[in-house]
Amino acid sequence: MIKNLSAMLLSILLAPGLALAASGGAWQSSDIGPSLDNRGVAASSRPLSPPHTMSGTMTTIWWRYELTAPAPVGLVVHLCSSTRCAVLEGQSGETRGLTNVPAGETLRFIYQVEGAGRLWPALRVKSNQIMVNYSQ
Repeated sequence: MIKNLSAMLLSILLAPGLALAASGGAWQSSDIGPSLDNRGVAASSRPLSPPHTMSGTMTTIWWRYELTAPAPVGLVVHLCSSTRCAVLEGQSGETRGLTNVPAGETLRFIYQVEGAGRLWPALRVKSNQIMVNYSQ
């Protein structure tokens, strides 16, 4: 009985802090992607920005990109803020690689196919999509 009462009291005391930690929100953005004609040359997506000014910091980001053909061997994709980048594994997923970046920052996908020489056919990115979760 005392053990249950202690647990209940502890949960009541912690509840306001947990609610504050959970405050925040999410924003999403999407656009068409770049084309890559040559290996060893990086190409940036158009900027992906929040719909309005916001405060807080990023926590988890879900991403998805679509290519017009299967990904070539050596394709490396990063999701970047102005201060750092996270390597993306696969064509969709989630990352915490930009945790604590300001929530209102613009993000970009950066694509590069390792090596040298022309890509044939050229790699076209049909779309880039992100959903950014942030906390206050």
